[in-house]
Amino acid sequence: MALRGAWQLQKLIVSYCDWGGSSRGIRAFMESNLPAFKENNPQLEVVTELIRGQHPHLKGLYKNKNQRVVCVKNLTQDDILLHATRLRNALGRKVVKLKTRHVTKHPSVQGTWTTDLKVEA
Repeated sequence: MALRGAWQLQKLIVSYCDWGGSSRGIRAFMESNLPAFKENNPQLEVVTELIRGQHPHLKGLYKNKNQRVVCVKNLTQDDILLHATRLRNALGRKVVKLKTRHVTKHPSVQGTWTTDLKVEA
């Protein structure tokens, strides 16, 4: 995804094993889908990395120095393309846990409404 017109993903590293069975899908992805993915994303540096004896993964390096790693063990080439596209579209920010279930700029002075409201008549 672009933030202020600039893509945030700088580099995508595709790590695979040329021998292992869990890398079967990523090897098919590299033969059929990866050239088209590179061509459609010229702003992105795509690097393949051979790591023997390890499960395959995709690693995205972002402009804000963050990185995301996605394991693609035993996935099909279409699923791997989906994960690579999601890495490309992400902003690279860390996931922030919300403190409350609702987010508002103007919180209620009386408190939040609950279903346990007791009205005495």
